[in-house]
Amino acid sequence: MSRADMEQPSSYLRFLPGIYQQDAERGAFIGRYLKIFEKILAGIEDGVLAGTERIEGIEQIIERIYGFFDPATTPQDFLPWLAGWMALMLRDDWEEVKKRRLLGRIMSLYRIRGTKKALEEYIRIYVVEGGVEITEVVAPLQIGVTSTIGEDTYIGGGPPHFFVITVTLPEPDLELKARREAAVRAIIDLEKPAHTYYELQTIVPTLQIGKFSTIGKDTLLGDIPKEE
Repeated sequence: MSRADMEQPSSYLRFLPGIYQQDAERGAFIGRYLKIFEKILAGIEDGVLAGTERIEGIEQIIERIYGFFDPATTPQDFLPWLAGWMALMLRDDWEEVKKRRLLGRIMSLYRIRGTKKALEEYIRIYVVEGGVEITEVVAPLQIGVTSTIGEDTYIGGGPPHFFVITVTLPEPDLELKARREAAVRAIIDLEKPAHTYYELQTIVPTLQIGKFSTIGKDTLLGDIPKEE
């Protein structure tokens, strides 16, 4: 910006009464003074911050404020703020794309919260590349209640209100498995009905020549021992 441009009065001067525009001395001072507000509101170049990144004015921010309310376009720093509007806490260890995907679907999940479908969808958003299956363990044989052979008869059974969640991960990475299991458990504990119990089973692919076969990195033989 040239010195002549810097010395030009603020364009806001034209909105003041004529006396301020006709009086050269008074108009020059007010014209420079109004540049402060024009810088803040309109983001004009005034040479004060020459050589640094241009600062947006409030008017420019307001023009695109709708983007702050869209999970797909809101700045990354605003994701926790937007989540707060939806009564949602985002985990710090989630990738940005998963946070945005959850924010975009959380309201529809709230409508069916506490159901099997809602929990499956919630976990599936996090385990994007894998699979999620929830199996409800039915009650054992009860004459007159569940006793139709081949239809609703189940010998044994589990504790009341018990279900099994099976998560299939795409890569045989033990460190990744541990992180994802921790995140999935946090999701389940948050979203499941309080009176229910569950078991989490995580399945990862084992040795596959040409796909997963790097010794010490992504080669697993047999079943992974359960953590004690």
